[in-house]
Amino acid sequence: MGGQKPAWLEALYLQKFFAPCSIHDAAKKNEKNICCLDCCTSICPHCVLSHRSHRLLQIRRYVYHEVVRLEDLEKLMDCSNIQAYTINAAKVLFIKKRPQNRQFKGSGNYCTSCDRSLQEPFIHCSLGCKVEFVLKHYYDISPFLRMCKTLQLSPDFFIPQDIGDDEMTNETPRSTVVDSSDEPLSSCSGSSGSDNMSFSCTGFVRKKRSGLYVCGRLANKITEEDMATSMSRRKRVPHRSPLC
Repeated sequence: MGGQKPAWLEALYLQKFFAPCSIHDAAKKNEKNICCLDCCTSICPHCVLSHRSHRLLQIRRYVYHEVVRLEDLEKLMDCSNIQAYTINAAKVLFIKKRPQNRQFKGSGNYCTSCDRSLQEPFIHCSLGCKVEFVLKHYYDISPFLRMCKTLQLSPDFFIPQDIGDDEMTNETPRSTVVDSSDEPLSSCSGSSGSDNMSFSCTGFVRKKRSGLYVCGRLANKITEEDMATSMSRRKRVPHRSPLC
């Protein structure tokens, strides 16, 4: 490979992250915060299904800079001597160099590329600074790279499902607004016996003050028995005792 950087490493520098995805422009949560290392491009959570067999690296943001988890990046290359920072109980590394506006040197460690003050024993403030240092002194970055055939997103990463425009939200025109203190919405499915047609609803909603759970899409099909049950739970009109 010589002095050339791998294609996925170039993509980390050149791709624009946290911009709206042009493919899923109308969808919610469409920021491109993932780098597909096999396609060398930035993708959004809606694109994950098309790249599910590829190596995926989640890009995070901290103080207007892109960072990646140290645990993920160590599977791709040697990250020794790069200062890590703890964010949300996870160690992360900055991707690009962060030069300081005011340069002053005293005692201590400084970045080999941008002179940023560092803690001991680190000598690089970012992945980019280490790559620049390696290419300048060793002319070959391949000894620092590691074989990584699979790289998946963390289990808690939110991947939205592909749904139609009419199901972008959990609320339907006939549904009842749910209080924030109520139970979370859950999915349900069923079929009508006469027409053998299947239906699905985005969740259960609870009518205020009645305790009656109904499916948002079937709110117009409440039976008289259900209504009677709902009405019976309301307080009756108080009657005055007869005057003596």
